[in-house]
Amino acid sequence: MSDHAENAGNETHGGHETHHGDYVRVWKVLLVLLVVSVVGPIVASAIEHRPTALAVTLSTAFGIAVVKAYMVVKNFMHIQFTQRFVPYLVVTMLVFMFLLFAGAAPDVMKSEGRNWVKPGWIAENADYRAHHPDGSAGGAH
Repeated sequence: MSDHAENAGNETHGGHETHHGDYVRVWKVLLVLLVVSVVGPIVASAIEHRPTALAVTLSTAFGIAVVKAYMVVKNFMHIQFTQRFVPYLVVTMLVFMFLLFAGAAPDVMKSEGRNWVKPGWIAENADYRAHHPDGSAGGAH
């Protein structure tokens, strides 16, 4: 019985060792990220300068997303046991994904292009500007 209590953290199940300490560490990091994700927007709402507030909110959101993705890959996908080419493959796919976005974004994020127009977007934007000449939403959202 005492032997079981001493080895409770490192049992072997089917040839795989379980590491409960890793799960506790991941849980603690996730709790810290939860606090950051709650405090980040609160701090951003207190900032008067709108671009800075937006930067704080976006950096908080994307920073937490990157850390969580890293933790999933490192702790739960067992990527350290894969072949050497897998990280290069992942980086290559991310580069191509960025190139696709960089190539398409200049066209699709504008209201009109060389061979196309977004009439619904233009009408909605004109209607918004007619009702809010100073650019504020007036608390309606």
